[in-house]
Amino acid sequence: MAGFKLDCVLFDLDGTLVDTAPDLIACLNRTLAAHGFAEAAADGVRPLISHGALAMIRHCAEVDQAEAERMLEFMLNQYEDNIADYSRLFDGLADSLQAIEAKGLKWGVVTNKKRRFTEPLLAALGLRQRAACVISGDSTPSSKPDPEPMFAACREAGVAPENCVYLGDAAHDITAGKRANMKTLAAVYGYLKTDDVPESWGADGLIERPQQLMEWIQAQICR
Repeated sequence: MAGFKLDCVLFDLDGTLVDTAPDLIACLNRTLAAHGFAEAAADGVRPLISHGALAMIRHCAEVDQAEAERMLEFMLNQYEDNIADYSRLFDGLADSLQAIEAKGLKWGVVTNKKRRFTEPLLAALGLRQRAACVISGDSTPSSKPDPEPMFAACREAGVAPENCVYLGDAAHDITAGKRANMKTLAAVYGYLKTDDVPESWGADGLIERPQQLMEWIQAQICR
C-alpha cells in the first residue's frame, strides 16, 4: 500500500452499491409466470444476479435459445418499467457516500448493467448527479473483467487508476480492478454464489458488511 493516495471510490452496482434483488426477482417471476413456469425462490436466484438476467432465466427454465431470448426481452421490459420499486442502497452505504464526499473524495459506478437500466436506477435513487462517473456495460466496447470500463471511469472522474479502489461482489469485478492497477475490495455481503471463494480472488480486502468500507478508507487516509 506504500505510496497509495486514495482519490476515488468506485462501486459495482447490483449486489455492491444497491440491493436490486427485490425488483429483479419480481420481474423474473412475472416473466416465468407469463411463460408458464413456476415462480423462483429468491434464495435460489439471488446469487445469479451479478451474472445477468439471462443466467437467472436459464436457472429457472429449461428452454431453447430462441425462447430464452424472448423471455429475456420480456423480463428486461418489465424491469425497465419497474426499475426502483424496491431497490435501495445497502444498509450503511448512504452514510458511507456522505462520508466519502465529506472527505473530498470522488465516487462512481462501474457496472456491466446496460445504460438503459443504470441511468434511470441511479436517478431514481438520487445518486446520478452525485457520482463523478458512471460507466455501464455498454459504455465501452468491452465490459468487465476487461479493464477498459475502469479506465473509462477514471477518465470521466479525472483521477488516476492507481489512486482508486474498486468494490465489487464478483470475481470479474476484482479481476477488472486489478488489471487497471486499482486497489480492490470484495463485497462479501453481495450476491455471491455458493461456490464463490472471494478469498481466492486476489482482492486487497474483504468487506463483510457495508460499514467496513469506511473503516478501510479511513485506514488508508490515516497512513
